Amino acid sequence: MTEFTERRPTMRQLFAFFIPLGLSASLVTISHVIINSTLARSANPEFVIASYAIGLSMLGIIERPAILLRQTCSALVRDRVSFKAMSTVAVCLFIGIFAAGLAISYSPLGEAVFLHLFGAEESMLEAILNVYRILMFVSIFSGIRCLYHGVIISNMRTKWLTVGMVIRLVAMYILSVWYIRTGNVTSGSAGAVIFLAGMMVEAAVSFFEGRKIVRSMPRKQPEHAVEKPRQIFRFYRPLLLSSFIAVMIGPAINAMLGKTADASLSIAAFAIAASLTQLVQSFFSYMHQIVLNFYRKDPALSVRFALLCGFIPAILIAVLGYTPAGPFFMEHVMGVNERLMTESLYALRVFMLLVLLFPWLDFCNGLIMLHGQTKVMLVSQSANLAVTVVSLFAVIALAPGWNSVIGALAQSLGLAAELAIVLIALKQLSSGTGRNQARSVST
Repeated sequence: MTEFTERRPTMRQLFAFFIPLGLSASLVTISHVIINSTLARSANPEFVIASYAIGLSMLGIIERPAILLRQTCSALVRDRVSFKAMSTVAVCLFIGIFAAGLAISYSPLGEAVFLHLFGAEESMLEAILNVYRILMFVSIFSGIRCLYHGVIISNMRTKWLTVGMVIRLVAMYILSVWYIRTGNVTSGSAGAVIFLAGMMVEAAVSFFEGRKIVRSMPRKQPEHAVEKPRQIFRFYRPLLLSSFIAVMIGPAINAMLGKTADASLSIAAFAIAASLTQLVQSFFSYMHQIVLNFYRKDPALSVRFALLCGFIPAILIAVLGYTPAGPFFMEHVMGVNERLMTESLYALRVFMLLVLLFPWLDFCNGLIMLHGQTKVMLVSQSANLAVTVVSLFAVIALAPGWNSVIGALAQSLGLAAELAIVLIALKQLSSGTGRNQARSVST
């Protein structure tokens, strides 16, 4: 551990830690811009982009367990013994992910999933499977990347996340230019290859920097209790289960928006508003890492940091929703027509509630992880899904003409319910409830 982590932290150090994390999260969106702009050069762009998008949706589900390695490693790894236990869990996870990928790619399961779950046309099936047969390797390299991201983050070397992302984008752009100039953009597989190449490069950067840090760690820290894979898994399992519950929220909203007064307008406007919300929110999606890495050293400073940054997403969404900046961006950057832009603005304004609450939910989830009580997140995520679904049914029954606003309101209320459960759990922890359980996993 460096001197940086041993001294009492300052606000400047928190920003130096946090900004590279936010930048790396925001730069992810450029990856998809590079790929979609490449696929748009094909002879049949609608078919090619659609086949890639459906394969990518499947990757989003399969990759989730790998991404959770970042939080788990950051919270639990403090020496080489705990890293070895973490690595054992990661290897088991990679084997499971790869087995699932093979089953989807080369068995009737893939046909069932893509035709019936995702609603793809039968004429697209082979193209989608070809895309996913490449993308399934992305989840493995993403897991390696996230495993070492956890080590890098907990040792305050967050600039390497931004460095890795920038190198990834350069590699993807170079490969994109090659595809375009050689005329090889003939299927969605081109996008999958570009994505895989970028992820391999980012994983390599994370691996080399992370291994260097692991070798410099003490073999065993006497005060750190994590030694065995089962301790890692006790922390990780609720995160995994809650992430699968979260996966259901998006499809539930889109399905219910299909029952509004103008279904196509609702779904399209909600997608645009949600993408802008995610773009703003992504920069602040690492607030839990401030808690995991600084709260024990200086709780008051961590809270002040959250107060400084926590309202910025809502301010940015307000600027987009209530000033000419929003219509200008939608029209000239996104190419949205006036009718769709007006509806998207309605949904975006409602999303202000979500972005106002999200940084505090992420901060509180960090406290939950710090106490080793990740099972609370399973309950809170279930509450999110339940309130979202109930809100969708209720508002569609009462006001189907609200269109895309229904989705934004339901998602915001669901997140509010999730935050309420987490706050109740934290209150119980602070009063002593669950303190003995919290000792079972030392962070």
